[in-house]
Amino acid sequence: MSEGLSHMPQMRLDELLEELQARINTVRGTRDRVHSLLEAVVSVGRELDLTQVLRRIVEAAALLVDAQYAALGVIGPDGRTLSQFLTVGLTEPEIAEIGPLPAGHGLLGELIHNPESLRLTDLSQHVSSYGFPAHHPPMRTFLGVPIRIRDEVFGNLYLTDKRGGASFDAEDETVISTLSVAAGVAIDNARLYEGAQRQQRWLQTNTEITSSLLSGSSRVEVLGLIGHRAREITNAELADVCVPVTGTDELVVELASGADSDVRRGLVMSVEGTLSGAAYQSGTPVTSSSIATDERFTAGPRRFDGLGPAVAVPLGSTAGKRRGVLLLARATGEPVFTDDELRPLLGFADQAALALELAEHRRDAEQLTLLEDRDRIARDLHDLAIQRLFATGMTLQSAGRFIQHTGAADRVARAVDDLDETIKIIRSTIFALRARDDADAPTLRARVARAVGEAASSLGFPPRLSMEGLLDTDVPAELADHVMAVLNEALSNAARHARATRLEVALQATGKEVVLAVTDNGVGIPSDGRRSGLENLAERARGAGGTFEALAPPEGGSQLVWRAPLREEE
Repeated sequence: MSEGLSHMPQMRLDELLEELQARINTVRGTRDRVHSLLEAVVSVGRELDLTQVLRRIVEAAALLVDAQYAALGVIGPDGRTLSQFLTVGLTEPEIAEIGPLPAGHGLLGELIHNPESLRLTDLSQHVSSYGFPAHHPPMRTFLGVPIRIRDEVFGNLYLTDKRGGASFDAEDETVISTLSVAAGVAIDNARLYEGAQRQQRWLQTNTEITSSLLSGSSRVEVLGLIGHRAREITNAELADVCVPVTGTDELVVELASGADSDVRRGLVMSVEGTLSGAAYQSGTPVTSSSIATDERFTAGPRRFDGLGPAVAVPLGSTAGKRRGVLLLARATGEPVFTDDELRPLLGFADQAALALELAEHRRDAEQLTLLEDRDRIARDLHDLAIQRLFATGMTLQSAGRFIQHTGAADRVARAVDDLDETIKIIRSTIFALRARDDADAPTLRARVARAVGEAASSLGFPPRLSMEGLLDTDVPAELADHVMAVLNEALSNAARHARATRLEVALQATGKEVVLAVTDNGVGIPSDGRRSGLENLAERARGAGGTFEALAPPEGGSQLVWRAPLREEE
């Protein structure tokens, strides 16, 4: 009896010791967890690069609650969908097999519409859940917590499948909620730092462009600087500067920077149904969360595969002064363009419009100088050359009366006639020099751009187009008609016989001659085929005093080169 009673205090003591050890373990676990949370907060707050901040947040969240899968969804500008989605726990092959990243529907969208913590033991039982896409791993337990920045909900943390099969508890929710507060501060700091850095780079770029303009750099050089810097600052994959084609409702890519720039440069596109066209028509920036799949902009060739967020900014704000459009596009999965990015971009676009306007003024000044020079030549010919020739003719005619030798008299008479004919030629030249183009007539540039654009339907793809030189000033109307006839014949031949997938048209006025080159990657020119079309082009070249060549480039296909002098050889 006494022995049994002696064991009772010992059993009670063991229970107390076990309870004390359990509490010690709990305290130690809580201490370790608090320590881990503090480490996570410090780690997140240490970064200033926004992408790295987001990555550290989602990794820390998964580690703190021992979740197998974690994700951070950034809410887009529309406030209804996710513009960015970072994951932990899935490999790159698994992500690729699942397909497009979530847009914020179903259970993920529940936290967007109701930004409050959500904890579930079985996410499939929630009313907003409608299953997973193919190849998505199964998930059961769920914890979602919003991330706030001041009064704005920036995004949400999503955690699933606590390791060991347990459910997320209230302590897990508290830990992640605490992390989300620190995450909001870190994200805000990173965005402020990123905005300040971006603003500084825009200011430096504007100064660089201004210096380039004042130093007399060419239009091509300034546009290249604009495209390169815009793509660099916004972390875009490509940058295009599109300008309107005079007399048409089309735009042409004058500058292309980034991926596949050689393919895009010179492309002619419609204003209707394109992102650049929408910005050009409205005079305001137009954005797209995924330019490759945006159903609003389907006109023209597929040239945005693999690209996601995009923005088109008009160069110049008023309809009468819009010089073109700057288009920027990022890779798929990158963040959309925000209002904070658009504000400095608009100022940059105004700088780009100034560059284009200055380039136009320079071109107009060059043309004015040329026309003034022609007027001076015409005046000199009229006031000096014709008067002297006329005086010489009168002298010879008077002297002919005193020549007794019949043969000599005839020669003098013929010389007088030749002088009269020379005077007529010079007068005709003076008239041509002083003639002005009809302002309502379509220019050669506009005619060529329209012909190339219309050829896309028969070719099955849009040709590339590049034009250089004073085409609308130096090329006479009759020669311009020859150029158009040759171009139409070459495009028609390519559509019927070449079986090409790429065609490039290059037109250049060098000051001495006009050169038209049409190059394709088709089957080439067969040696035993019909060549009547080529003979027509050669005959037209000979008639204009020029040459024609049908070449076979080393890389395959064919190249037709037609050239003619701008002035008759003396």
